[in-house]
Amino acid sequence: MGYAFAMVACFGCGRSFACNPHRVPSIRYNNVNEPICLNCVTLANPRRVARGLDPIRILPGAYEPIREEEL
Repeated sequence: MGYAFAMVACFGCGRSFACNPHRVPSIRYNNVNEPICLNCVTLANPRRVARGLDPIRILPGAYEPIREEEL
């Protein structure tokens, strides 16, 4: 048994980060779900709430590796 994670670029800041590809938060842009890093979610959520939008939800394990069988 092994573990895996996806390396992706954050849509907000462009930095690479590791995540669970099935649980990482994302935003929809041009009909594509784009991944967002924890730092950008943390910065964006107060602004979203202030504008009356729902905060971006972070699922448990979103930034953790997953078991390879789950891929």
